[in-house]
Amino acid sequence: MKQFRLSITAIALVLLAIFLLYPLALVLDASLRIEGSGGITLANYAKIFSSTYYTNSVVNSLIAAVLATLCATALAVPLAFCLARVQLPGRSLLLTLASLPLGLPSFVAAYALVLLFGHAGVVTTALRGIGIPIGSIYGMPGIVIVFALTLYPYVLMPTIAGFKAIDISVEEAARNLGGSRFYVFRTVLLPVVAPAVLAGALLVFIEALENFGVPAVLAEDKPFLAVDIFKLFAGEADSNPAAAGALSVLLIAGTSVVLMIQRRYLGKRRFTTNARSVPPPLPLSRGWRIAAAAYCWGMVAIALLPFAAVLMISFLHFRGPVLHWQASLGNYSELLAGSYQPLYNTLILATVTAAVATVIGAPIGYVVARHRSRLTGVLDMVGMVPFAVSGTVLGIGLILAFNDRPLMLTGGWLILVIAYVVRKLPFAIRSSSAIVHQIDPSLEEASINLGVSPMRTFATLTVPLMMSGLVGSVILVWITVASELSSTIVLYTSKWSTMTVRMYQTLEGTAPGTATAAAAILILFTAVPLLLVNRRLRRQDGTLL
Repeated sequence: MKQFRLSITAIALVLLAIFLLYPLALVLDASLRIEGSGGITLANYAKIFSSTYYTNSVVNSLIAAVLATLCATALAVPLAFCLARVQLPGRSLLLTLASLPLGLPSFVAAYALVLLFGHAGVVTTALRGIGIPIGSIYGMPGIVIVFALTLYPYVLMPTIAGFKAIDISVEEAARNLGGSRFYVFRTVLLPVVAPAVLAGALLVFIEALENFGVPAVLAEDKPFLAVDIFKLFAGEADSNPAAAGALSVLLIAGTSVVLMIQRRYLGKRRFTTNARSVPPPLPLSRGWRIAAAAYCWGMVAIALLPFAAVLMISFLHFRGPVLHWQASLGNYSELLAGSYQPLYNTLILATVTAAVATVIGAPIGYVVARHRSRLTGVLDMVGMVPFAVSGTVLGIGLILAFNDRPLMLTGGWLILVIAYVVRKLPFAIRSSSAIVHQIDPSLEEASINLGVSPMRTFATLTVPLMMSGLVGSVILVWITVASELSSTIVLYTSKWSTMTVRMYQTLEGTAPGTATAAAAILILFTAVPLLLVNRRLRRQDGTLL
């Protein structure tokens, strides 16, 4: 068993070193080089901090990430409490719908906001027609709104689990001492679920900081880190890989600092309770139950409204950039008339990545969950690094690493799959390790004691028992890869363009109708698998995300 564990750990660390740590090291190296001569310098960082434009880029990205984290947390915590402790009508369906925004492309929501509230948006035009002016949705307000409405499930899901794990006797003791429900919620329940809330809030912060698509659609003239890194690396007129490397390092540093602050805060406190069962629903009056249901359903409906708007508008007729209220399939005809290749590429790349990420992530998740040691601890930590790395930065690192012999991968499909696998590997590892924790280790011990090798025991006994978690991993990786833009926009070629790239290109052009059709196809391809799996899991009172 020890040899099996060491083999898995060694192979995984080698793969992560080649395709994650080495590319990131090259990005760091590029940020410290004098362009042309190759000498070591800190001048690239000095230029960044002396430039008002790039300073604003860093500040804008941090402000957007912080505001999005605060808004998403403020929306998700009450929703999580209601879903965990209040008897709501259609609770299972509500839980499924609440998890949907996480599986849908966030930049599609950004584009929907432009269609509704942009300069020539449907709602904007209608309100102006009746004399009601409306402010601009572009810039910081629109970006924060999109991030909050699409990323709040990151906080919602762990917080629901946190509220369900609270010892009811603690709450009852606080109430018997005279505390009101709100006082008990604020001073007793909320501190106990703080680890779950902070874990989700951290993911929101990282996702908002590294996101490329939403600022690309809504920022207008405001600079943002992920967009500027892409322009500096791939721009035709102002290409500057050294400055792109410096900004990339700052982006990674920002997420790493927040991660360390969170771990330090949690490491100094204890949050354990002695809960042995799920707390019962709160005995609320009819009025409070109606208010809770209205908040929950209203919140989820608002979060899904942009995606519903895109679906509806995709069946309307566009004449150039102008929308006409006539039903039409012209947008789909125009989109698919050119080539089906982006759709094929999206399906192929997502399927291959989901299979490879799960095949690699399953043994890593098994080793991390079943065998705790310093080496597996290192593997666990390195395996989570992709969470803190922007897709744009990873794409740049892979180009720097594999753009020359002996291993030249740029320009093909393989480098896209490698980028996707590395980025989504944490999902596969966490899904696999979670299900391993629920498998009795005595089954594997019995198999090995009967003379079956550890490798065969893992393949024929453990993997079938992990199947529910592995299916969830495949679906989760598939839908997130299908909507991936950050690394794709750096690594794709014309032969391997995807639906997200096609949509981004049509957004930059003058074909909003084609963009809505591409967005609608993306929504269907990501939402349908998620709904089917969540429907199956609903009987188990759980969701995939």
